[in-house]
Amino acid sequence: MNCNSCETKQAVNTLKVAKGQIEGIINMINDERYCIDVSKQMLSVIGLLKKANSIILKQHLATCVKDAIVEGHGNEKIEEIIMILDTYMEK
Repeated sequence: MNCNSCETKQAVNTLKVAKGQIEGIINMINDERYCIDVSKQMLSVIGLLKKANSIILKQHLATCVKDAIVEGHGNEKIEEIIMILDTYMEK
């Protein structure tokens, strides 16, 4: 992936936070913590994953898609983005 290293670090850091929260959620479940508290933590992780995905997709648009359009074969990259957005909107 040709991407800005600052943005890449931001996505990785966001995913590391999500990973830590997932480990915490597993501990919460093992400790039989209150279900609503577990659910809230899960929603927080989902938010972090969405944020990291957004960063990655922005990088993809700014690099891969832009380059493909300049090179004259952007349609396939645009279709990929549409497919991702369709999947995202279904959920």
